[in-house]
Order: sequence, then C-alpha cells, then structure tokens
Amino acid sequence: MSTELSEQEVLRRQAADQMRELGINPYPAPLYEINAHSKEILEKYPEDNTLFQEVSIAGRIMSRRIMGAASFVVIQDSVGKIQLYIKRDEICEGEDKTMYNTVFKKLLDIGDIIGVKGYVFVTQMGETSIHVKELTVLSKSIRPLPIVKEKDGVIYDAFTNPEQRYRQRYLDLVVNPEVREVFIKRTKIINTIRNFFNEKGYLEVETPVLQPIPGGAAARPFITHHNTLDIPLYLRVANELYLKRLIVGGFDGVYEFSRNFRNEGMDRTHNPEFTCMEIYVAYTDYFWMMELTEEMIERVALAINGTTKAMIGDKEIDFKRPYKRVSMRDSIMEHTGYDILTMSEKELFEACKAMKIDVDNTMGKGKLIDEIFGEKCEHHYIQPTFIYDYPKEMSPLTKAHRETEGLTERFELFLNGKELANAYSELNDPIDQLERLQHQLHLQERGDDEAMFIDHDFVRALEYGMPPTSGMGIGIDRLTMFMTNTPSIQDVLFFPQMKPEKVADNNTQEEV
Repeated sequence: MSTELSEQEVLRRQAADQMRELGINPYPAPLYEINAHSKEILEKYPEDNTLFQEVSIAGRIMSRRIMGAASFVVIQDSVGKIQLYIKRDEICEGEDKTMYNTVFKKLLDIGDIIGVKGYVFVTQMGETSIHVKELTVLSKSIRPLPIVKEKDGVIYDAFTNPEQRYRQRYLDLVVNPEVREVFIKRTKIINTIRNFFNEKGYLEVETPVLQPIPGGAAARPFITHHNTLDIPLYLRVANELYLKRLIVGGFDGVYEFSRNFRNEGMDRTHNPEFTCMEIYVAYTDYFWMMELTEEMIERVALAINGTTKAMIGDKEIDFKRPYKRVSMRDSIMEHTGYDILTMSEKELFEACKAMKIDVDNTMGKGKLIDEIFGEKCEHHYIQPTFIYDYPKEMSPLTKAHRETEGLTERFELFLNGKELANAYSELNDPIDQLERLQHQLHLQERGDDEAMFIDHDFVRALEYGMPPTSGMGIGIDRLTMFMTNTPSIQDVLFFPQMKPEKVADNNTQEEV
C-alpha cells in the first residue's frame, strides 16, 4: 500500500474543497430521515403504484449516465440498488444551475453517498426508478471504488483478490454486495440457536475473557499482563470451567456465545480468534446432549436454508435427525485395524510411525490417539456423525465411562470430514478431576504446550458438589461455513487475522 496520492484521489480532494467553496458541506452533520429502502420499493411498487410518492432514500452512487439536462444514476443502499432519474430544472428550480452543472456533473463521483427525495415511477424501459426532486450530498468519497463492470452477464474487473477483500472488508461489502448474505445468515444462525435455548428456559450468561488460568481446553494461550494487579493474564481459550461453576451455583442450564483465543496455526478452517457457543445442562448426560445437538442443528438448517439439505462443496449434506453414531474405538479399528483400547503409549507411538503419522516424544497416549483418528478416520464422515466414547487420556474434563474402563462419556459431531461440536458427560468427581489435571501438568513438563493448567478454584467448586451435567461446545464460524457453503473461515469473519500490511513511502517500507 502506497501513501502517495493517485491522480484520482487528488482530484476528489479538490472536488471536496470546491464543494466547501460553494457553501456545500461534503460531510454534513444533520440527521437525514429515510422512509424507504431499495428492496421494498422494487418489490412493492409494481403491485401498488400509489406507494412511495414521497420517498426519501440514501445510498452510494454506483453508476451514472449524464445526458445533458437529465441523468440516470444507480445508488446502492444496505439492501440493494435502485435507479434515480435526475432532471436539472427540477432539482435546481428557483436557483441558478450551479447545483446541477457544477456539483452534480463535475464534483460528484461514483462512491459518493447522497440522499434524495422524490416519487417512484416506471421508465419507458420498464425499470422502477425514483424521480428525484431534491438531492443532498451526505459524504464525499475521496478514494475511488474498484469499479466492477458487467456486460452480457460477464463480470469484468471484479474485486476478487482474497487478501485485498479480507484487509478491506468495508470495500468488499460495497463492491461485492452478495458477501453480505453470508454475514446476515451468520447472525441468523446465532439468533436461531439463542431462541432455541431460550425456549427451553436456559440462561444466557457472560464469563471473563481475561483469565488468571487458561482452562477448559487443550490449547496454547495468548498471554498479557495486568499492570495494576501486577499479574499475568491469559485470553480465554474456552469458557467451560466458568460455566460449570454456574451449574455448581444452582443454575439448571446456562449458555454463552464467547470469543475465544488460541495462539495456534491459521488455515482455511482455523483463526486465532473465533466464536464458540457452549451450553451446560444439569441432570443430563451425553446421550441426552446428542439429541439436543441434532435437534438444534436441524433447526438451524431449516431457518437458514428452508430445508434440512444443503450443499457443501460438491456434496449434498442432510441435517435431518437422527444422526449416525460410531464409537471412536470402532472407527479406528475399521480404518486402521488397530484396537486402541488394548494398546500402551509405546505401542501407539510405534503404530503412528508405521502409519507414517507425524508424532514426537512430547505426545502422550491421548494425543497419539487423536493424531491417528485425525489422519486416518475423520475425513470419512461426510454426513453428520457422532463419534463417541473417547479414551480417558484425550478427555481430562470428562466423566469416566459408566461401563468400559479407560473410556469417557464424550462425543464429537463430525460433518464433511471436520469436527463441528464437542460434548461430554461432565466430570463432577473433584478427586478424579484433580488427578486428571495433574496428569496434564506432567504433559506440560514433557513439552506439550497445549496441555491444560490446573485450576484449583474450579476443583474447589466441584468439591462443593456439581450435579450430573452434560455440556456441549460448537464453533459458530465453522457452522456458518457449512450452512452457507463457504470454503474458508476468512469468508465468514468480517475481519480475519492477517499479517501487517506493508506501506511503501519514500523508498522505505514499514508495517501498519
């Protein structure tokens, strides 16, 4: 990015100055009242031409055709585009022609934001348009838009460079308005889940983002420092332990949409800052949570797409419940031939080597099994599938299996070969919990920088008694990707994390 002004930018700045000289503020302060939007005009007027006879609308100029004393302009508001018909003698009635000849014809540009008042009519070409009686400059654009041209259904000069789109999302939303639909659907997904839980009587809560111990997930945290308290603090990797404290406190069901932060890799499905929804319900178990999860996912699919079926890439996915259930032991046995329940850590390590899975000596038994499943199994699960009964070493916060030694009551929901949700029958035995966390500390000492910390206050909370509880977490970003058939997480985040942009100035470069 250069700090030098282009010729177009110089001309636009000069145009703003000339407006001021003419007594026109290019950035006026007063309220501009709007009583209609483009979409409702285009939908309703053809059926009732008595509507919108005193319309006030605002938007950004996207194209214009000046033809002597009259012009056609297309403006874009928050929901679409509409054509304006502007006649010089009408917007300048009783004045000289300065407003039209100088301001409109010479000083206004594509990208400028204007407000217009007038009435709706249909042109001889059959296009619903606004006949402008009054025009107000609301904001001068001093940097030109990348103009996207379309002819005979072919788009030219499209603003498609991913890096530019992610860095300048504001520009992406202007010139690629279809991008907005993904984010509108994202909000609808969140609201659908929220309404689903509220109908069941669960309480939406908030828990700390800055935490003295990064608990609730095996992840590498971001660390900061609180000056007044003179202590290190961590950005939240998960909100699980705080939500379970609230179950100890007597709430039957709590949930939270949380921003979580993990100082780990970035790719098409991972961003260091992401949104997760977690819910905990007392007096339930992981089988009950499976049913709640598939009911919730089916509800979201119907709300977003009007059907339980959706395309993800070239695959048709059906979100209609019930979902297939496969134990992790059976899955790994099917796809590798190994029975993980009978294998020692050393045997698992050797098996990984034999299958050419990249492992190292810092990995304990749980992580080795996780690598095997990730490399050899998960990509097989395209339709929604619950993988359940995880080995104890993989699940330090999960209740031990009620029947099988060495397993826990945990499931993950897989879809299109990726994990979407993670859930447990929550471990509520404080003695067992402390032992599990102490084992995590041992893994830290071996070099596992994603192993959990010991949260002694959480253990103390369990010592007061937590009822049998099931909990579930689901990644909102990934769910949005699936529901909108979007291949990259960067396309469902308004502002994904990126490297600093380089600025060229006087033959030097610096980061911004």
